[in-house]
Amino acid sequence: MNAGKVILGALAGAATGALLGILFAPKRGAVTRRAISRKSKRQVNELKNKFNEFVDTVTEKFEKAKDEMVDIVEETISKSAEVEKDVNASKAK
Repeated sequence: MNAGKVILGALAGAATGALLGILFAPKRGAVTRRAISRKSKRQVNELKNKFNEFVDTVTEKFEKAKDEMVDIVEETISKSAEVEKDVNASKAK
């Protein structure tokens, strides 16, 4: 899933919820604003947590890919050294 779509969806959901909450609020304005503020803070914290999880996942995948690439390069260097030895040995014969 695209992170931009998740963030956009979360923001749209929060805005829609806040608007509907204000329109249908049975309580006084101050009480409603406090409730919206608390809910908004919870949503922001949840969004931050999801974003941090996303960053951690991407970081882990990047590190894994980097390690695999290092292994491939080291293996290639080792094999090329073996081939070079074989070539030099066959030239010496």
